[in-house]
Amino acid sequence: MLQCRPLSNLKHDLEVMSNQKVLLAVFAHPDDESFGPGGTLARYAAEGVQVHYLCATRGDVGEVDAAMLTQNGHASTADLRTNELLCAAGILGLAGVEFLNYRDSGMSGSPENQHPESLYQADRVKLAGQVTEAIRRLQPQVVMTFDPFGGYGHPDHIACHYATLSAFFAAPDPRRFPAQLAAGLQPYRPAKLYYSTFDRRLLRWLVGLMPLVGRDPTAIGTNKDINLTEIAQFDVPITTRVDVSRYLETKQLASACHASQGGGGGIWKNIPRPLRQRLLGNETFTRVYPVSGPAIERDLFAGI
Repeated sequence: MLQCRPLSNLKHDLEVMSNQKVLLAVFAHPDDESFGPGGTLARYAAEGVQVHYLCATRGDVGEVDAAMLTQNGHASTADLRTNELLCAAGILGLAGVEFLNYRDSGMSGSPENQHPESLYQADRVKLAGQVTEAIRRLQPQVVMTFDPFGGYGHPDHIACHYATLSAFFAAPDPRRFPAQLAAGLQPYRPAKLYYSTFDRRLLRWLVGLMPLVGRDPTAIGTNKDINLTEIAQFDVPITTRVDVSRYLETKQLASACHASQGGGGGIWKNIPRPLRQRLLGNETFTRVYPVSGPAIERDLFAGI
């Protein structure tokens, strides 16, 4: 026999739904969520926030050990990296992962930039519309993406930056992407937009430290195509510091899922834990909207 729930219970459920905090992270590749703001995503997920990841590509491009591809029957680099992301998402506690299924463009200047299915070649209006659709559907109070430099200048990161910036302001405008409204979505205005970034002062310190432990700061990453010395010169304002000291181990475990990209700690494994906590215990952001005041913010959901 069908039983009806009391109206008081229904009212409670609606209140819970209306009070549910939601965060949408928009990045380019499997591993961006862990290597970047992984501690922040883990913290908010643990605190009951629904954390969603919109991933533009499946990380098709890049060198991967052939043995890793054959393990567990991975058919391609994209298949391997998709599974690595799903592993990390489970550890971080993400509520959902969605792919836009563009092709990884490789680093700036790579021949892969010219592939017609690459994110670099994507129609910018279409890409912004896809992010707008996710915002209207998921209704996050907080949206985060890359800073204007894309962290370290990766063209896919920069494409995600501009698409998310455009989508953030398009989502509440009924004149933008009206087909989405005809399909049943409603205009929606998120409360806050953040760029995930990192403290360049820490980076400059790291650049100085690396040669002392036998690492070249101009050739970082699996493909040795990231120049930290160059990146350290690009500065962005830090408005927000999120304490993730309790979630550093979670972040490292999630990063380790991305074994094909060298995840698992890197240089940080050689640094004593108390010092690691001090250096990495806060993840940093630039609050883009609303414009931040002079005081450092400590919570992405402050004021919501």
